[in-house]
Amino acid sequence: MDAGKAGSTLKTHCSAQCLDVCKWLIPFILSCCVYFCLWIPEDQPSWVAALVKCLPIFCLAGFLWVVSPGGSYTRLLQGALLCSAVGDACLIWPEAFLHGVAAFATAHLLYLWAFGLSPPKPGLLLLIFLASGPYLILMLLHLELDMVLPVAAYGLILMAMLWRGLVWGGSAGWGALLFTLSDGVLAWDAFAQPLPHARLAIMTTYYAAQLLISLSAPRSPGPKTD
Repeated sequence: MDAGKAGSTLKTHCSAQCLDVCKWLIPFILSCCVYFCLWIPEDQPSWVAALVKCLPIFCLAGFLWVVSPGGSYTRLLQGALLCSAVGDACLIWPEAFLHGVAAFATAHLLYLWAFGLSPPKPGLLLLIFLASGPYLILMLLHLELDMVLPVAAYGLILMAMLWRGLVWGGSAGWGALLFTLSDGVLAWDAFAQPLPHARLAIMTTYYAAQLLISLSAPRSPGPKTD
């Protein structure tokens, strides 16, 4: 009986926690709806456009503050989200592109710090490099000389974040994959050849990636060891 009661109590607690998480995700969902409904044209940069684009990320930072207060993992994720919001704002204006790259690189470094470096799993890193390296090199061939170094550095940081996200596992791993996919589509559309509906693909995978990484905080399971 005691074991049964304990199991029932645990189930009730998990259900209540799930409902609480869903409740605090409503601002993020609504702000995403606002972004996609307004769909402010990219050739009309403004602070309103920047705010609308950044609002879902601010909502995720607030979500973490409510559902997973304290702890270094949560604080690092919040820092990464705020850096991402800076990057989002910078990318509204083409002349601030490199500032946006720097902000997102900082965000990925914070995610990498949160995921940690243990266990190392070098084989996974090699696999990611072999899969992503040729794509990065192809993108670099389309760049002007002054853009090669910052974009190459960003690409390597992104690969490192993906590596550690996959080692961490769970929703963080899926989020890291979607973040990489989003940036890959953005790079091809910006540097190689315009893609149909590129912005829609970029932003849906981007917001989903940030959400999945943020959802790893309430449980914070730690890296897989198997």
